[in-house]
Amino acid sequence: NAIRVTTNVQAEAQEVFGVLILNTKNKIVAVHEISRGSLNSSIAHPREVFKPAILHNAAAIICFHNHPSGDPEPSREDAELSKRLVEAGKILGIEVFDHIIVGDDRYVSLKERGMM
Repeated sequence: NAIRVTTNVQAEAQEVFGVLILNTKNKIVAVHEISRGSLNSSIAHPREVFKPAILHNAAAIICFHNHPSGDPEPSREDAELSKRLVEAGKILGIEVFDHIIVGDDRYVSLKERGMM
């Protein structure tokens, strides 16, 4: 599922933010598109990100979005959003495993970069 989602998202002409919903065994139970933005921005608020997670009784989530420019390097806003989502997840008891940014056949994991 995740591979198909990132492949589809990377081809978008606008920024798309989504979330993979995971159960207690870390299996993907749902994929939700949270928002669509412009060529270089997408607005994702914690309440919209966690709503499908709560409805699916998620144990954890993985956030993802694309950079239509093709360059998956995270922006300052991407890092700030990730930190906000991690904090919100702690309050809700839903772990945020990662935030992945996809571009031209490349991706960046904010968790691997130590940005969340």
